[in-house]
Amino acid sequence: MNPTTVVERDIALPGGIVLRCRAMGCGAPRVMLLHGFPEAAFVWDATMRALAAEAACLAPNLRGYAGSSAPADSAAYEVKALVGDLAALVESQAAPLDLLVAHDWGGALAWNLAAQRPELLRRLLIVNAPHPAAFARELRDNPAQRAASAYMNFLVRDDAERRLAENDFRRLFGMLERFGAAGWLDEAQRERYRELWRQGLAGPLAYYRNTTLRPASDPADAAQARPLPDALVSVSVPTWVLWGERDEALLPCLLQGLERWVPRLEIERVADASHWIVHEQPERVVAAVRRALATPV
Repeated sequence: MNPTTVVERDIALPGGIVLRCRAMGCGAPRVMLLHGFPEAAFVWDATMRALAAEAACLAPNLRGYAGSSAPADSAAYEVKALVGDLAALVESQAAPLDLLVAHDWGGALAWNLAAQRPELLRRLLIVNAPHPAAFARELRDNPAQRAASAYMNFLVRDDAERRLAENDFRRLFGMLERFGAAGWLDEAQRERYRELWRQGLAGPLAYYRNTTLRPASDPADAAQARPLPDALVSVSVPTWVLWGERDEALLPCLLQGLERWVPRLEIERVADASHWIVHEQPERVVAAVRRALATPV
């Protein structure tokens, strides 16, 4: 089989959850790649293709996304359950992973997995996804980050799914275009996103409904102001952070002080990239993966 051909397969996990995964490459090292909102595993195809001759890559559609299990109960999308999916998926592939790569919501889950189950991975590469303690701090103390994250409160509305689907998904395409220049978003890509979104948005939106890490909608709501205990969010594995500094949703202030929770840390700032660096500069992402894999642990 051609190692640059995408193989799609369903992987069953405990509790009846099934994740639809895209795989490419073979042998070792083993790399897992996690997507964010409002995307799916296909966004990693170019990365996996570039690495196919040198790594075995696996990219799951997260719980609630097309082809994967999508429980109707909103509580099924609490972080504990989502991180549990990833832990079980890694264990099903003979842990530990050589590298976990993650963007956006995938990154939020990856930070938690690395903190809670460090034995499951040797290295971590985060792409424009805030560490939970840094995000909590900036949402509490930084008006600019609160304003940048205000869109999250729209996504938790009861009518969000309907309104996002209106007018050919105008608001969702607007998110892709708002958080960075979207020259990569040609008509073929747009149709791929439409196909994904037509399969349902309730699951992806449930991620937002089950997190307190969003701007408080009521000044009296102190939930977002609670600091996270260091012991809960500290990451001991070697970690690389690749960050497009033109990200309009996640500001560079989120990188400040990361060493407190991630002592084995390297940060690469990319001044001319946005939240969508995976699409804008795929070669930069591939280089970061190779650099991480080449580093002894």
